[in-house]
Amino acid sequence: MADKHYRLGCDIGGTFTDFVLLDDRTGELHINKCLTTPRDPSDAVEQGILELQERIPGFVEELDEVIHGTTLVINSIIERKGARTGLITTKGFRDVLELGREIRYAPYDAFAEFPEPLIPRSLRLEVDERVRYDGTVQRPLDFDEVEAVARELIGAGVESIAVCLLNSFENPAHELMIKEAIEELAPGLSVSISYEVLPQIREYERTSTTVTNAYVKPLTGRYLKKLASRLESLGSRGKLFVMLSSGGITSVETAAEFPVRIIESGPTAAVISGQYYGKLFGLPEMFCFDMGGTTAKSCLIQGGVAGVVPTFEVGRVQRFMKGSGLSIQVPVVDLMEIGAGGGSIAKVSRMGTLQVGPESSGADPGPICYQRGGTEPGVTDADLLLGYLDENYFLGGEMTLDKAAAEKGIQEKIAEPLGVTLLQAIWGIHDLINETMAAAAKTHIAEKGGNPKVVTLAAFGGAGPVHAYGLSKKLGAPRLMVPPNAGVGSALGFFTAPRAFDLVRSHKVALAAADFTELENIFLDLEAEGKRTLKKTGAVEEITFERSVDVRFVGQGSETNIEIPEEDLGSARKETIRGRFDRIYQKLYGRTYPDTPVELINFRVRARLPERLLRLQKPARKKGQQKSAVKGRRSAYSGLAGDFIPHTVYDRYKLFAGAKFKGPAIVEERESTVVVGEDATASVDEYGFLWIDLPGGG
Repeated sequence: MADKHYRLGCDIGGTFTDFVLLDDRTGELHINKCLTTPRDPSDAVEQGILELQERIPGFVEELDEVIHGTTLVINSIIERKGARTGLITTKGFRDVLELGREIRYAPYDAFAEFPEPLIPRSLRLEVDERVRYDGTVQRPLDFDEVEAVARELIGAGVESIAVCLLNSFENPAHELMIKEAIEELAPGLSVSISYEVLPQIREYERTSTTVTNAYVKPLTGRYLKKLASRLESLGSRGKLFVMLSSGGITSVETAAEFPVRIIESGPTAAVISGQYYGKLFGLPEMFCFDMGGTTAKSCLIQGGVAGVVPTFEVGRVQRFMKGSGLSIQVPVVDLMEIGAGGGSIAKVSRMGTLQVGPESSGADPGPICYQRGGTEPGVTDADLLLGYLDENYFLGGEMTLDKAAAEKGIQEKIAEPLGVTLLQAIWGIHDLINETMAAAAKTHIAEKGGNPKVVTLAAFGGAGPVHAYGLSKKLGAPRLMVPPNAGVGSALGFFTAPRAFDLVRSHKVALAAADFTELENIFLDLEAEGKRTLKKTGAVEEITFERSVDVRFVGQGSETNIEIPEEDLGSARKETIRGRFDRIYQKLYGRTYPDTPVELINFRVRARLPERLLRLQKPARKKGQQKSAVKGRRSAYSGLAGDFIPHTVYDRYKLFAGAKFKGPAIVEERESTVVVGEDATASVDEYGFLWIDLPGGG
């Protein structure tokens, strides 16, 4: 058997599919990037691996791991391309998907739209059963009724069934009976029960999450099976892992069973890279900014740790309007979508003003300059005309951009309708997207208790380094960091992610009346389930567990999470838990209420294996003149000068540790381009990271 010493990270984005191949023996990295194939994402995966194999013959047989992140799940929800799905629920709860929380996200908009449920009402059926809040059975399940309901859904041609019964998180017996009945009637039919997907309180969120899992489960299962088969046909015998939205990685079997957990798998990886860099360089606050071809995501990393939140929304009717999407209640890194990507379409709005996004041309057809049939001008077209991109060095010269076509498109569709010059149009597109992202970023940073004037901005993605300088100026950030291979930052993040899985179970009990022996058993059950899940990854290492509890004042509508560091919950006194809750609550909200009783709601466990850390290579120190790294000079637009001025163009691969230079400059590497304004100073550290200092905190 070949010595398995390679790991491959593969991130499928909306426009490009990124590859990073890591040689664990030497720490050497090999990078590749190709256009995403939306009709079948595995086509791009195979294409990219074959291209890598031309440069590193035989590496596929020496793969130990393939770590994968994909937008397949979120795209299938947004585009409504999931399975025909049915729902079985408790009598009286058929319409919970429409009722939601009965909150209008735009209270003054009489025409506000809400997302259509993933399951039509005709495929949502009820069974006459009832379990009380404490898990006792009030009305037993009628097996004949279950069979009749299941047969009706099967006869309607459903590919998948979701089961969500009232209070099943306290007693799952009825859900398990229904699952067994469906499996007997239709072996092979996909079934998702809420006790396995999300055994947690809040009926709407639990139903929505279970339904979403059922909706994408057949598609995800087929895709992952096909991907595994294609990797095997290429000669790979390595383990296949998938990135979770929570920042861990899991087995392909677990991802296929719980695809709702991998909705944000791609964007999460860049944040995990940011966490690693934040700890490596001891940065107290870092704003991780990942801008690709389709979207831009951000996350504030404090003390080297990115926050994880228990819920998020997908498929919003109003893109940036909270409450206008489908609620998903699974752990996810606290990402914020702060704008759009290089493919974001620029147009004249109905008000006669310039608008950029949210629509994107994606990979197919892409911006006009891609020469793939795109007719709508985008951000990349503007960046090209501003001189930031070299039309002959896009993707290292593998893809030539059409400058004349981009100019014609923006002139006809933006400049002439607005009555402005071409220069005003292209700078307006670039500056407007920076302004949009900066406004959202300031809000995100403030909500997390951060300060934009002290953060270090870390840029990732193909378009991130192009816009990072402008974004830093608008934020007032004093420093900008661009890691090597920033254009494939998400794929690189896979190597720093832990193999981990998060579990939760609801059990509401007043702290004063809590039986800690009973609560310890809940934790032990969750840990046993986490251990079984991680064993599917082929784990032989020791598994560690992190415990926490969601606590709230009695009668309150939201919870506060507190850690339980003790190995045995019974060793934590009630006063200790109450003290932790009050300290965290006061930090979040400015005050607490010591005399008001609290209750425990959700019990959480993160099971994790030891991390396989990425050891960054220190490039060999290059001797010689810095001018050897200069590729030439190019005229590019300066927002400070208000005109095109000469920029020194550097080859990033020839810049050595200790190199320093002042702007205006452009630093090019194969997957991304860094813009450095004339008021900024850049330096290269021992790892090849580019640090850009801005005057006066930006």
